[in-house]
Amino acid sequence: MRYLTAGESHGPQLTAIIEGLPSNVPISIDKINEQLRRRQKGHGRGRRMQIETDQVKIVSGVRHGFTTGAPVCLVVENKDWTHWQHIMGPEPWDGEDEVKRQVTRPRPGHADLNGALKYNQQDMRNILERSSARETAVRVAVGAVARQLLEQFEIDLGSHVKRIGEVEAKEVSVPLSELKQITEDSPVRCLDSEAAQKMMDLIDKAKEDGDSLGGIVEVIAEGVPIGLGSHVQWDRKLDGRLAQAVMSIQAFKGVEIGIGFEAAAKPGSQVHDEIIWTEETGFSRRTNRAGGLEGGMTTGMPIVVRGVMKPIPTLYKPLQSVDLQTKEPFTASIERSDSCAVPAAAVVVETVVAIELARAMCETFHSDNLEQMKQSVQQYKEYLESR
Repeated sequence: MRYLTAGESHGPQLTAIIEGLPSNVPISIDKINEQLRRRQKGHGRGRRMQIETDQVKIVSGVRHGFTTGAPVCLVVENKDWTHWQHIMGPEPWDGEDEVKRQVTRPRPGHADLNGALKYNQQDMRNILERSSARETAVRVAVGAVARQLLEQFEIDLGSHVKRIGEVEAKEVSVPLSELKQITEDSPVRCLDSEAAQKMMDLIDKAKEDGDSLGGIVEVIAEGVPIGLGSHVQWDRKLDGRLAQAVMSIQAFKGVEIGIGFEAAAKPGSQVHDEIIWTEETGFSRRTNRAGGLEGGMTTGMPIVVRGVMKPIPTLYKPLQSVDLQTKEPFTASIERSDSCAVPAAAVVVETVVAIELARAMCETFHSDNLEQMKQSVQQYKEYLESR
């Protein structure tokens, strides 16, 4: 299974094409739209969330509620397009540069300058429109389709915010179903209600100061079978794919699996998971410090992935930069932005984890239709029970 996305922040739409899904997977548009709504929630979001109410259109690959085996094409329209048709239209236009909203002043922390130099662009709008986190909207739609495939195998995911700025949530251990309920009711997707209030207060202060905040999010996936991924080649290691997927999200600068960086400060006896066996469960681990992955493969324990999101670099208290054309210093321009998007980013991390797990399931239990894929999974489970 693979996918591509296309589209710009202020273009007419965002588009994704998913190839490699088996046929006969039930697909609900309502479930995709629910994930899109989750992405738009969260304390600290900007005015764009008031403009866009994302809804998906499925334009190919699904008929009468089921995948056909053909590529699935998803479209999420940009409602703001009506105000940007001349500025972002594909046809030649002789408007003045000011009317075109030409951008020559790179913003620190963005792709503006690097992209303009790499692609030989004088107008950095050709870079910032595509590098915008708006692209994650259609990735969430792709992830929502992937989740519906995973549902067929009782694989479920949830996420929560562990940290925003200097506020860190205390450890709260609850079943995944309860975690999902608590975080959906929390404006910052946090399990610790006391920390959640402190996070909201900190976000409000950052907004007043014209600043922004980053944080740490954690995704947990349960029901994942043993053996997804492989140790035999670097690009088949599932932990590597998950890390790359999380790092591909705009503004993410770090990833850890299981106890992650904490392992550097501990002896091996406090890092590795003892192996146990019972007639009821077969092989398993006494603990899950490895986060459900060893040697590039799933262990059957819950997958635990954390990502570090930097503060959004578009500030209302702008930093210094240099004009691309004049080389003169200036105070960076301000684009519409959030003061904190960490709660929404948790949903995006869920998305990319779901996509990679669905991809691994399709590779391990390859089939052109869902029925044969289910048979393959059942045969594999029976094989594991016999070991």
